[in-house]
Amino acid sequence: MTILVTGATGNVGRAVVEQLIERGHRVRALSRDPGRAALPAGVEVVGGDLAEPGTLDAAFEGLSAVHLMTYNADQGALTTGPELAKLVERSGAGRVTVLWSGSEGSVERALQAGPTPWTFIQPGEFMSNALTWADSIRTEGVVREPFARARNASVHEGDVAAVAAHALTEDGHAGRRYVLSGPEALTVPQKVAELGAALGRELRYVELTEEQARERWRESGASPEAVDMLAEWHRDPPPAGYTVVPTVREVTGRPARSFADWAAERADRFR
Repeated sequence: MTILVTGATGNVGRAVVEQLIERGHRVRALSRDPGRAALPAGVEVVGGDLAEPGTLDAAFEGLSAVHLMTYNADQGALTTGPELAKLVERSGAGRVTVLWSGSEGSVERALQAGPTPWTFIQPGEFMSNALTWADSIRTEGVVREPFARARNASVHEGDVAAVAAHALTEDGHAGRRYVLSGPEALTVPQKVAELGAALGRELRYVELTEEQARERWRESGASPEAVDMLAEWHRDPPPAGYTVVPTVREVTGRPARSFADWAAERADRFR
């Protein structure tokens, strides 16, 4: 039997694929552009789109487990939950994990109403979000962000994938909602310092005003609603954003990786 990983070319999905392959499982990866997936040897890459269930029959054939996304990078939250839940049920899968945003949408509601045992995995901010600083670090040695005092307990994408891999292949995770964090809550200046240590050079943090940050988000194409949400979240993060929880250790048996660990692993991306 095969484990299907959707969102397989994303930061978390790719890590789920890699960890399952390392453990000797058969993996099928769903991609909207299979020719550009560039996944490890031995992975069966199939085309399809979670927003278009009619494209998914081949992907959902003969499965032991499924890792699902709840959103489409281009279109936002998926509205195809009932169709996806039926595909999961027909596939024969005995487990389904869901990369969950924390608010129940079409996919979450449909899975909870169906017979397949589910596990919801809710990470905080990904450490990989720091990759948006790569260009300015390479060219100027500078990171520009607002709200220097705001902290978050960002989580290593590999740890999110590890929790998913355990839930996809082991008993004992059905009906669980796993909230994930890294091992410490850091400010942006602290993260910049950790990146500088990994690179062996001093980096500079420049604090943007809120209006400068809003203008940057608007220029990137964010809607007015999204700009307001980003400003509110960064200005005054909810407790879930900075609270350290032991879930990674409890599920995987090892501690969550630190931002310093992540920075050392990804240093070449900033050089």
